Amino acid sequence: MELIYSTQSSGFDPDKRYRNPEHFDRPEAGVTGVVVVGEWPKVVSAYENVGVEVALKEGDQNLVQIVGGDKGELEDLIGKLRAESDTVRAVIDGLEAGEVEKPEAGELAIRLFYALDGIRLQMVELGGARDDLAAENEKLRVELEALKAGESQEVEALKAKLEAAGVTYRANASKESLEKLVADLTKA
Repeated sequence: MELIYSTQSSGFDPDKRYRNPEHFDRPEAGVTGVVVVGEWPKVVSAYENVGVEVALKEGDQNLVQIVGGDKGELEDLIGKLRAESDTVRAVIDGLEAGEVEKPEAGELAIRLFYALDGIRLQMVELGGARDDLAAENEKLRVELEALKAGESQEVEALKAKLEAAGVTYRANASKESLEKLVADLTKA
């Protein structure tokens, strides 16, 4: 079976099988040949790794032709887009460096900054909550150890009373059973 990986949305040959490479997870079983239209290195390498012959075909390039309009307007638009792109890149570069500063211009860059700043604030809040929970956990751990130590002393005192009275008990007896045996001593 031969598959064609393409993002085309029309012009399909009814005698061939097509797959969208955007949804590629792994090579399909039983495939003997693959045609990959466009740049999809993940698809190509996956099939080559399982020994399937892969043919590459260049995808159609989408060209935009602007009809009408003023050349000056077009240059202004391109300039604005470049400036917007530069401010977004500055935010991304700052993020990578660990220092994000609010851009002075560029709608997308400012929106990106506020979104990232919101995430940063949530992370700070989560970090504080984590630290509070860690402190509470440690406090509870200390209290538990104190309770265990106190209970251990009580159990040892009960065992001492039973041994003094010559009463036998299980080595792993619970505190409650030891208390019952001691209570029975006072009744007798």
